[in-house]
Amino acid sequence: MSDAFDRSGLARIDAVGLAELVRNRQISPRELIDDTIDRIERLDPQVNAVIQPSFDKARAAADSELPDGPFRGVPMLLKDLWPCSVGDPFHLGVLGLKKAGHTAAFDANITTAYRRAGFVLCGRTNSPEMGLAATTEPLSYGATRNPWDLSRSPGGSSGGAAAAVAAGMLPAANASDGGGSIRIPSAMCGLVGLKPSRGRISQGPHHDEWSNSVQHVVCHTVRDSAAILDATAGPFPGDGVIAPPPPRPYAEMIAQDPPSLRIGMLADSIRSNIQIDTEVAAAVREAAVLLGRQGHSVDEESPSALHDEDLIRSFGLGWGVGVARSLEQFSEWIGRDLTEDDVEPLTWTLAQRGRQTPALELARAADAEMTFRRLMAQWWADGHDLLLTPTCLRPPAKLGEMSAAATDPTAALRTTLAYATLTAPFNTTGQPAISLPLARSDAGLPIGVQLVAAYGKEHLLLQVARQLELEVGWTNQRSPLHP
Repeated sequence: MSDAFDRSGLARIDAVGLAELVRNRQISPRELIDDTIDRIERLDPQVNAVIQPSFDKARAAADSELPDGPFRGVPMLLKDLWPCSVGDPFHLGVLGLKKAGHTAAFDANITTAYRRAGFVLCGRTNSPEMGLAATTEPLSYGATRNPWDLSRSPGGSSGGAAAAVAAGMLPAANASDGGGSIRIPSAMCGLVGLKPSRGRISQGPHHDEWSNSVQHVVCHTVRDSAAILDATAGPFPGDGVIAPPPPRPYAEMIAQDPPSLRIGMLADSIRSNIQIDTEVAAAVREAAVLLGRQGHSVDEESPSALHDEDLIRSFGLGWGVGVARSLEQFSEWIGRDLTEDDVEPLTWTLAQRGRQTPALELARAADAEMTFRRLMAQWWADGHDLLLTPTCLRPPAKLGEMSAAATDPTAALRTTLAYATLTAPFNTTGQPAISLPLARSDAGLPIGVQLVAAYGKEHLLLQVARQLELEVGWTNQRSPLHP
């Protein structure tokens, strides 16, 4: 390694910057990976983010002939949910899969995309069981702690990924989002978290694009989010949904400002029984001022469908059915039926509900989702370019506030609503949305603000995010744990 780059300096360089160092032979992939492993070993005992390290494999990969991709030699962590890697543990936070020592028999398509891009996989990050909570406190691997305040949650379900990045272990980590699971941890950990459009990144071969879940990363910089999306977007054979390609590579488009945009604003809760924190509401209004300063027009309008509580409540019916089917699938993997002792109380409760859900009720819920998607899309078609909202209605929760308890296994879901209320609707619609670290609470905790675009318009989100990044300078604001 060149004397110009000490460990502290490397910890502050984003993934694009690290790739440039490797490309210019200022550092070798092996030196970069060794430095990353050292930081993980020093920092992870405080946060419990990396639950399945694969350091020997990472060193061997760094020493091999890596693909000449845009991120050759740059470290990557996979979330222990659906992006599996052949031969490695694959538990999805599930107690029964951990007890069985289950390993993956293949690479997920996103894993293949990371390898092609030249990333070196260093391990897997903590996730709540099956990604069902907005906190990362699985019984299987224990709680992950927020690097901004170790008594607080980093969010979920990509809490391990967000904690690893916010702690300074590496610049970007894989994350997924089925109801806010990229954006919620990004908001709680002071990171950039883009949820791409449905079908932008392949979910295969064992997950379908026509679901609420999508893959991407959590990171510090807009250019990392853009460049990694360029490197991983695109269909694989058999993909059910393929998002329209951007006009140009995202990494190129963020170099130019967007035209003046019409942006609607919602600085309140959309559920009558959940109140918004005053500091969060103030952060949204401050973001509106920043956007106006960039030449955009902000009005206090939002889609009427987003305020239809009866319509939105109907979407939860499919969650239980999905959990029940997943437990069947896991049973097939390990060759025995999973029992109540193999999963957390919340997981079992949701699966039992799913098994009892009539097919016609599920079909009605699917129709409601379709109606909601079309009504929401019309608001953007009628003239708005973006919608500005809180990411979460509250600052980061204390650890334990959302953990599942046997006495009331659904209590965690009720608390989760304060964090997912304004993220989950855009998983239903498939629209791209981004959480940006634009504010802090009086206690110094990160507060995320969300922007939502029409389907397929990630480039607008990234362009505006870059404008705000330059204005606010959040890339220089790191957690107390960050080197």
